Amino acid sequence: MTESINNISANEFLRVLESADMPLVIDVRTVAEVSNEYLDGCVNIPLHELNLSQVQTCVAEKKAAGQPVYLLCGTGKRATSAIDKLKGEAVNPLLVIDGGIEALKQAGCSLSKGKSRVMPLERQVRIAAGSLVLLGILLGVSLSPGFYGLSAFVGAGLVFAGITDTCAMGMLLARMPWNNNAR
Repeated sequence: MTESINNISANEFLRVLESADMPLVIDVRTVAEVSNEYLDGCVNIPLHELNLSQVQTCVAEKKAAGQPVYLLCGTGKRATSAIDKLKGEAVNPLLVIDGGIEALKQAGCSLSKGKSRVMPLERQVRIAAGSLVLLGILLGVSLSPGFYGLSAFVGAGLVFAGITDTCAMGMLLARMPWNNNAR
């Protein structure tokens, strides 16, 4: 379970951006997602690669000792998982930007566009899971009822992901080559 998660709304974060130098923002989306659209000045450390040492290095390079570290992702879920992953070991306060990039766009934040056109990880998971369920049903009808097990396995994985707020398929897809192309 998540310890106390400190969040900041997109609108409050925009006020932080307007009032001072660029704060330390760590974007935990995949490299390809950040290459599509990103907040200028943020540091990209994909969630599956994130560790306390990297956060401390960013804090030292930015000379941000004691200042908040803002965690950003697509919708806020992976940023919350980043806090879980760091398990309260960070010295700096960690703040999740509620709603992530999507909320920043709705709040009128100016984002930069990259050249990559890789779709968001959550959408990739929905396509992969749906395709596997459909494949299991088609193979079950046409070849052997044993293939229904594939659909059941994917369904059980989705239930587990919903209960635990972790997604093995998402973590696997995040490591795929198309999600790790540089900006």
